[in-house]
Amino acid sequence: MSSSTSLIRVGVAGLGRSGWNIHCNAFGKLPEHYQVVAVTDPDTARMSEANAKFGCAMHASFDALINDPNVELVVVATPSKFHAHNTIAALQAGKAVVCEKPFATSANEADQVVKVAQTTGKLVAPFQNRRFAPDYLKVREIIASGKLGRISQIRAAVHGFGRRWDWQTLREFGGGELNNTGPHFLDQLLDLLGDGEPELFCHLDRALTSGDADDCAKVILRIPGRPLVELEISKANAYPQKNWTIMGTSGSLTGSLTELTWKYVDFSKMPPRPVDRSPASSDRKYNKEEYNFVEETWKASPEESDLAGNFYRSLYQTIRNGQPLVVTPQSARRQIHIIQRCHDMAGF
Repeated sequence: MSSSTSLIRVGVAGLGRSGWNIHCNAFGKLPEHYQVVAVTDPDTARMSEANAKFGCAMHASFDALINDPNVELVVVATPSKFHAHNTIAALQAGKAVVCEKPFATSANEADQVVKVAQTTGKLVAPFQNRRFAPDYLKVREIIASGKLGRISQIRAAVHGFGRRWDWQTLREFGGGELNNTGPHFLDQLLDLLGDGEPELFCHLDRALTSGDADDCAKVILRIPGRPLVELEISKANAYPQKNWTIMGTSGSLTGSLTELTWKYVDFSKMPPRPVDRSPASSDRKYNKEEYNFVEETWKASPEESDLAGNFYRSLYQTIRNGQPLVVTPQSARRQIHIIQRCHDMAGF
């Protein structure tokens, strides 16, 4: 158990879906690491709820929160269009910051955040908690093992069917599925793709949403000599496909966020197959051979699936013990740059 002096004192800005259900919920489960000491939200009933749970101060404005001397770390869980502005203000007030996704609504905004963080010397941690997702960590492990051979293609799909009509369907608030859902999976895919500026294809569409932002997105990224990377997000697919599809020269992987299956073959134990230029065999059929696949499976445990908890346990080690950030603001900026290119390309 950590002493009270080692607890990170948190101020939460925004007590909506993410601020309350994700961040405050995580802090409530990590009393040995974090203490919620202040909150702000336009809804006073929500602040009263937080006060009843944490005994925290209630501030009428964001400025009051970031100027509270008892606050060490600010969680920016305000509407998307305010993320960069709020993060910069908190950094300039001398606070460390966790910024919800999207990290910014443009590459220029992201650059400003990175610059202010460097100038002030204060930490800013993009809340990309899916970098701690057990399925992603397992996928990365399997790719690194070489069992699937050279990876040719990596595809992530996030499908569902349904209408949505809240503020996150509006462009004026930085809404749309590419901004809302895309950051989670683009963060993973860009990490797997590696450094460099990829060629990009993007298609955005409005299918069922009540707002004017996208609810369907396809993003394809290519760097020569690397796997082709694809992200497909759709709110108009009543037959959802697997979250993961990975194709390699020795095998493939498929699966969901909680279960994965992969199989591979050892070609070194099979006869070589040089090109045969002779006419087709007497049966006039295509080449055929049997493959003795090795198949493996994996399932996530409940402990592994605590993404917010895993994020904040890691962040504690960064703030208190100097452990490097797992997700840097520079990597989040790269992701925002890709999203901006998509919006520009698709006219959204």
